[in-house]
Amino acid sequence: MILMFAARLLGVLMVSAPVVLTLQPTQAAAQARGAYEQAAQPRRVSTYEAQQEKINAWTVGLAAGQVEGAPLRLAAEMARVVDDGANLHVLPIVTRGPTENVNSLLYLRGVDLAIINSDALDEYKIQVPEIRRHVTYLLNLFPSELHIFVRPEIQSLQDLAGKKVNFNTLGTAAAYSGPLIFSRLGIDVEKTFIPHPVALQQMRKGEMAAVVFITSKPVDAFLRGPWEPGFKFLPVTYDSKFDDYYLPAALEAAEYPALIKPGERISTIAVPTVLVAYNWPAGSDRYRRVTRFTDTLFARIDRLQSPGFDAKWQTINLGATVPGLTRFPAAQEWLERQARKSPNKQ
Repeated sequence: MILMFAARLLGVLMVSAPVVLTLQPTQAAAQARGAYEQAAQPRRVSTYEAQQEKINAWTVGLAAGQVEGAPLRLAAEMARVVDDGANLHVLPIVTRGPTENVNSLLYLRGVDLAIINSDALDEYKIQVPEIRRHVTYLLNLFPSELHIFVRPEIQSLQDLAGKKVNFNTLGTAAAYSGPLIFSRLGIDVEKTFIPHPVALQQMRKGEMAAVVFITSKPVDAFLRGPWEPGFKFLPVTYDSKFDDYYLPAALEAAEYPALIKPGERISTIAVPTVLVAYNWPAGSDRYRRVTRFTDTLFARIDRLQSPGFDAKWQTINLGATVPGLTRFPAAQEWLERQARKSPNKQ
C-alpha cells in the first residue's frame, strides 16, 4: 500500500516539475521588470526634505564673539539686514573671542564667516603656515585702538618692565593682542588678567602700574574719572614691527579731554577688527553662499548706516584694505562693478 502511494506521488512530481521550471523564469523576469520600473521613477522628495535642503543651502554661519562684545552686536545687525528668508539666512554664533573664531572658521562645520582681530592669525603661523591663503577678508569693520593707561610715576614704556600690567579677562582683545604687542616692544611685564574695573581701582591704590585696553575709542572708563594729575596714556610708535597686522592710530584731546591737553595727540596703533571668510574654491556651494551674502551685505550697507544701528557702521569704508590679507574675490568683483558704474564717484 505504501509502495503504491509513493509511486503515485513520484508521478505527480514528475508531471509538475516542468510547470514549476517554466514559471520560474517568468517570475524572475517580472521581478526584474518591476525593479527596473521602480528605478526609472524619480525619487519623490517630501515637502519637509525639500524645505530643509533649501534653507540649509543658503544659511551662513558667522562666528562672532562674546555676548557683551561689539562683534556679536555687529553680527546680529548684519544678520537682520541681509535676511531674505530661505534665500539667505545668517546665524551669528557666540564664541569665546577672536582666536577661537579663527579656529572655528578653519575647522568647525557650518562656519563660513568670522569676525576676528587681524593679529589673531599670528597664533596659527606654526600650526597652519599658509594661514593667509585659507582666510580672506570681506570687510574692515573698525579699528580697536591700543590704550596703555599708566600711573603718574610711569613715564615711558620701559618703566613698565617687571611691573604689574592688566590685560583684562581672557578671551578679550586686550588679553590676546596686548601681550603680543608687548612682546614685540621687547618689554617683559608681570601680566594679570582680571576685569578692568577691578584693575583700575588697584591702579588708584598703587597696586597696579598700568592697564591695557584694546577697543574702539573713546573708552567710557576714561571718561567717567576724575583721575588724579599724572595718570596718562603712553605713546606707542608705529613702525616695521607692527606693519604685518596693525595700523597707525592716535588718541585725541577731543576724545579724552580730561587726560589729553588741547592740541595734543598720543600716537598709538590699532588692531583691525575684520569680517573674514574661508577661502572656498570658486564655484563650490560654500563659495556661492558667501558670495550671495557679500553681494547682499554690500548692496544694503546704507541700511546699516541709518539710525538704529551701531554707530561704527557710519565710518565703514567698503574699499578699506586689511594688512596681510587678500580680499574675498566676490567682494573685489562687487567693488569693481560699482567702480565701472560710477567712474567719477570717489
